[in-house]
Amino acid sequence: MSKVWGEFKEFAIKGNAIDLAIGVVIGAAFGQVVNSLVKDILNPILSILTGHVNFDNLKVSIFGQTVLYGAFLNALINFIIVAFAIFLIIKQMNRFRKKPSEAENTKNCPYCFSAVDLKATRCSHCTSQLT
Repeated sequence: MSKVWGEFKEFAIKGNAIDLAIGVVIGAAFGQVVNSLVKDILNPILSILTGHVNFDNLKVSIFGQTVLYGAFLNALINFIIVAFAIFLIIKQMNRFRKKPSEAENTKNCPYCFSAVDLKATRCSHCTSQLT
């Protein structure tokens, strides 16, 4: 039992689990902000452009069943905004991320002078044994 507890403790303390927990909390908060943006700002603006239509109240009755397509439109707008915001955030993060240069991870083969990974024991171009 102590081995399982030790493994769990190691997993929980690792950076990946903590990063995931932080991401979930920030994602939930970001979701509330986006929902408010759609509901309180975009829908009133869109209703002005579409003749004061409130998407929440849009529905149609088919064979006695009510289809709330207005709620679907709100969810669709919400999804598009979230996807675009995530795209912009990831794009900015990728700009600031340090790209490892190829020179740091490679060495030159002494026989054919092509770039070879530092951990390689054979050249991938001329198949010479590397020391």
